[in-house]
Amino acid sequence: MSTTPTALLVHGAFADASSWAGVVEELQGHGIPVVAVPNPLRGLASDAAYIASAAAQIDGPVVLVGHSYGGALITVAGATENVVGLVYVAAYIPEEGESLGELQGRFPLAPLVANLVERTYPVEGGEPGVEVTIAPDAFPGIFAADVPAEATRILAVAQRPLATAAFTETPPVAAWKTRPSWAVVAAADEAINPEVQRFAAKRAGATITELDGASHAVAVSRPKDVAAVIRDAVRLTS
Repeated sequence: MSTTPTALLVHGAFADASSWAGVVEELQGHGIPVVAVPNPLRGLASDAAYIASAAAQIDGPVVLVGHSYGGALITVAGATENVVGLVYVAAYIPEEGESLGELQGRFPLAPLVANLVERTYPVEGGEPGVEVTIAPDAFPGIFAADVPAEATRILAVAQRPLATAAFTETPPVAAWKTRPSWAVVAAADEAINPEVQRFAAKRAGATITELDGASHAVAVSRPKDVAAVIRDAVRLTS
């Protein structure tokens, strides 16, 4: 069993695990074991259970890293026994019993909210579910303003939708109360108001790194900076 924590990376909405590619490369270059898991994006309870299961099946300690909506998931999955730290990247950090809608409702809404496109999807034995993506023409400026345009054009049409239930479900636990945490605040984020990020990170007692000019896609545009925070978390929890 390794004593060096494995960094388990959890992507957020409108993205997939490949969004961590630059961060993975940086971590592997420093000898840190890393896993980037697929996030189902179907709802907080089921998604957090999936992440918790993935963490529990890793031999040795785990540092959970969550981007965006993934932050809400690691807040719950972080209660898994072998999780030793949490890293939030341009992320939601909810309190126990607080929905994401309630958290972001404390501050002016980011431009993302007015640029979501709703669609339905089939749910076995029930009414169709509702999921959202970002309008493709608005995607570059809202999600990835500091990423090259040729890349954002691909990202815009390859979005993975998020079930709207994720905004209303509430976490039964807030693992940051019992685990050390770190937070990367993307200061130019147009998807999650940076004030939401700062408020929640401070409330969680996280060690905060703020990146000026960083968009919501900070893991893509600033992988070295994001990886440096994760390396600190791994080092301090080893």
